Amino acid sequence: MSETINVYCDESCHLEHDGQPVMVLGAVWCLAERAREIAVRLREIKERHDLSPKLEIKWVSVSPSKVDFFRDVVDYFFDNDDLHFRALVADKTGLRHNDFGQSHDEWYYKMYYDMLKVLLRPENRHRIYIDIKDTRGAAKAEKLREILCNSMLDFDRRVIDRLQNARSHEIEQLQLTDLLTGLVGYANRQLDSSSAKTALVARMRKRSGYALDRTTLLGESKVNIFHWSGGERVS
Repeated sequence: MSETINVYCDESCHLEHDGQPVMVLGAVWCLAERAREIAVRLREIKERHDLSPKLEIKWVSVSPSKVDFFRDVVDYFFDNDDLHFRALVADKTGLRHNDFGQSHDEWYYKMYYDMLKVLLRPENRHRIYIDIKDTRGAAKAEKLREILCNSMLDFDRRVIDRLQNARSHEIEQLQLTDLLTGLVGYANRQLDSSSAKTALVARMRKRSGYALDRTTLLGESKVNIFHWSGGERVS
């Protein structure tokens, strides 16, 4: 039976010369029919902590004063069977674009495809919303859709029903993606400068059963992580 799936994507440290050794691409997905209910529940968590329902959940905003709130958001993700997360963690320190005859942008699109392909099903329709953080967002979104459709032989664009930029402050699921993507990035950069962020990493490790710094089983549907390093085949 065909279903419509909403996919919410975010990226962290994707630029070639940003001084960061690790790029993380992340996606949260759920059935489209569950999206509204999930957004309402996330707003309720904000209000339960005496925060505005319009507050944007962001990894950079994690602090000791709000750690209980962010922990509840992480727990909500794990307690809701309708929510799933996939991350691709790429080591940028050994990139050899010239050896493979590609630009950094071309590599970026390949990584995005490899992050998304695990959760795309040819029998379903997918609506993909991307929070792209640079000025070329619209062009990058259209290029990514072209690559995904060609790779899946989806020439009538039925499988990739929609792929567009979105404003994260308007979509709770994009905010959740930002939080989980940032969390995985923090764990893989082996940072410990924030006690609140370190506590959330520990919480996600406990709830998922994974260390977050290694590849999970391909069939893992709740927290699926793939670690890529230059020259290896993707999965």
